[in-house]
Amino acid sequence: MRRALPQACALCAARCGDTLLCQPCAGALPWIRSACPLCALPTVAAAVCGACIDRAPPFAGTVAAWRYAFPADRLLQAFKYGGRLALAEPLADALVDAVRRRGAPLPDAIVALPLAPARQRLRGFNQAHEIARRVASSLGVGLQRGLVRVHDAAPQAGLALDARIRNVRNAFAACPGMSGRRIAIVDDVMTTGATLAAAALAARRAGATAVEAWVVARTPPPGQFAGP
Repeated sequence: MRRALPQACALCAARCGDTLLCQPCAGALPWIRSACPLCALPTVAAAVCGACIDRAPPFAGTVAAWRYAFPADRLLQAFKYGGRLALAEPLADALVDAVRRRGAPLPDAIVALPLAPARQRLRGFNQAHEIARRVASSLGVGLQRGLVRVHDAAPQAGLALDARIRNVRNAFAACPGMSGRRIAIVDDVMTTGATLAAAALAARRAGATAVEAWVVARTPPPGQFAGP
């Protein structure tokens, strides 16, 4: 039904036919072109960054489509906090595009990063699940309920890295059926990676043979993403 109706661009409100973004806004999205394969922070020639050499994350790799910068940040905020669920479609499409451009073998299953039940009731949906189910369908990979949030934590925003790590330590438990499987955990944004790392550790403890983090956008350290 949506594609049968003329659309206004989700960013600038210009008419954009049967899409959710007009061509100029779509062309302005801050795609990540060269990044560390482990954490998705920018590096020359997609080399492993120094931080990951010093201390490798618990996931085998990270795929991120965009920098968390204008105008991608506006889309993600409207989706996550404004309840504009239709925006899950272009967000998932961007992540699928990034996964396909990488050209690596696909995982056995895709898992959405779970929200705490109280937070999901308040928001009305899990943004990671809305993205993950569309990604799974596009890639032809099964969507698995692989993780549960076993305790709520304070919001990560505003916390320093060490505090973020403590905040989500042992926050997740794995469901049956993870053993021997390669999985990708999907979320909307990776900031420090602490939450995804805690989820990856839970999956590995349950026997997952490899865990990747797949996110729509990656937040850089201040000043690291200079330029377009």
